[in-house]
Amino acid sequence: MLLVEDNPGDVRLIEEAFSEGNIENTLHTVSDGQAALDFIHQRGAYEDTPQPDIVMLDLKLPKVDGEDVLHEIKHHPELNHVPVIVLTGLNETLIEARDLDHDADEDAILEKPVDPGEFVEVIRSFEQFRLAVMREG
Repeated sequence: MLLVEDNPGDVRLIEEAFSEGNIENTLHTVSDGQAALDFIHQRGAYEDTPQPDIVMLDLKLPKVDGEDVLHEIKHHPELNHVPVIVLTGLNETLIEARDLDHDADEDAILEKPVDPGEFVEVIRSFEQFRLAVMREG
């Protein structure tokens, strides 16, 4: 799983949620949109990294905007099957994310909960959903 998040506090919260939720998925983290593109295309420092099976993506990123990263993933023939969870902390961003040009139609848009316990529950729910989808597919 690839986490693309530039806020160190949110990164720590998500890592803790994975740990507390006993979510068995290796979490790779990058802090800007350019690093995310390099990671998913396995370029430069990320040449030997695995292709992510899921991307958790903040939309407000330095260097390359999260919307551009989402567009690249969803329009690349080798990546468009990778589920993307758009993480947002602001109601305006949530509305903006829903209006993306259909890039996130089959993916999830999650508002980042302020309460760590609530975020753990969101991550657990997502993991259960993902496992159920994998069993069906």
